[in-house]
Amino acid sequence: MQQADIIMTCICDYAGQVRGKGVLLSDLEKRKRRGVGLAPTNLMITAFGQIVETPWGPRGELLIMPAAETEVRVAFDGERPDERFILGSLHELDGAPWSCCPRSWLARGLEALEAEFGLRLNAAFEHEFHYSGAEPRLGDAYSLDSMRLQGSFAQSVVHALQVNDIEPEMVLPEYGPQQFEVTCAPAVGIKAADRAVALREIVRAVARAHGRKATFSPVMGFGLVGNGVHIHYSLQDSHGRPVTYDAARPCAMSEAAARFTAGILDAMPSFVALTAPSAISYERLQPNRWSASYNNLADKDREAGVRICPLPSVGGADPAKGFNMEYRAADAAASPYLALGALVWAGLDGLRRGLELPEPTSGDPGEMSEEARRKAGLRRLPASLEAALDEFEKDPRIEQWMGREFRDAYLMHKRSELRLLADIDPEEQVRRYAEVY
Repeated sequence: MQQADIIMTCICDYAGQVRGKGVLLSDLEKRKRRGVGLAPTNLMITAFGQIVETPWGPRGELLIMPAAETEVRVAFDGERPDERFILGSLHELDGAPWSCCPRSWLARGLEALEAEFGLRLNAAFEHEFHYSGAEPRLGDAYSLDSMRLQGSFAQSVVHALQVNDIEPEMVLPEYGPQQFEVTCAPAVGIKAADRAVALREIVRAVARAHGRKATFSPVMGFGLVGNGVHIHYSLQDSHGRPVTYDAARPCAMSEAAARFTAGILDAMPSFVALTAPSAISYERLQPNRWSASYNNLADKDREAGVRICPLPSVGGADPAKGFNMEYRAADAAASPYLALGALVWAGLDGLRRGLELPEPTSGDPGEMSEEARRKAGLRRLPASLEAALDEFEKDPRIEQWMGREFRDAYLMHKRSELRLLADIDPEEQVRRYAEVY
């Protein structure tokens, strides 16, 4: 039977889910100019597919405007139809960017960063996930045998990423049974977030083609290893030259990078609701779980809120090109546009206020006295999504960065998600998140 070529025109919404509408591939050029209609309330669909509350109701109309550079094709060699999708931003009918669009919000922050300080953000997302097709084996962690037991899935993923210009760097078996990690090269500006969205969907598509499932859910079971997203970032000037490294300064950070990072650390407890936005995300963000639990800066510490990544001295590497920081309090329940946007807007705040970089911690902040933590500006990250949303709501900077309508819509969306889980036991919550992510 003959088949038509369809391409999905998509957004990544407040739940970090990729949703959209299919159009004929032959109409794509027209759609790039004219867009694809979407109701504002579509953004209020929770991760579980239900709308509980919405500020817009049945009213209003927006346009998904596809971005040509985000088009993805995953070819399955005739075994099933090729998968095609393209990402876009949400615009008003007159073409103006919609004020509550996650991708446009990130773009506004990046534009302000360059306009005010002549800086560009270079970033990469590291993703952990579970692949159901991997054969679990005692002693799996990082083992060569884990790669043997996953079959051809990893090789297929890497190929699909390569042909879509996502520049994969590593694929590795992670600590947990059936857990893997994929890393890719950094990209400048919004392209980094576009890549993160595309990578997740490509991994899911390849897993489905193998008759299996990949899930990026933050937690797969209580007491078990979860799936994080680590966001590496550095700064460039407007000509693309790296400007993060300065060997003569504390932590080897340039003044701009230090102030940008100080802004992230200062606002981190308030914006973590954007980067770790599921009810189960906070099972990961606990002390001694190889994840972030404080807004601390540390060198070579994988429990830091922001880790200063080490610089190898072998092989003649240029430290200016490779030096970067890693934000660790994120997971794939977050839209990459909202997660990266949070870092950009907080970093901008640090630059605007001329914030000083705090002293790096040398051990577990939880073992410090309360007075010592207070003097160092260290705060425990919220212990639940409910608490994170309260912090998010009460910090006036969030409204300044997002605008009240956008901020309030996000709060409504996430509190709706919590209402859907109110009478669900924790184990069932974990199962539901694993199903949808």
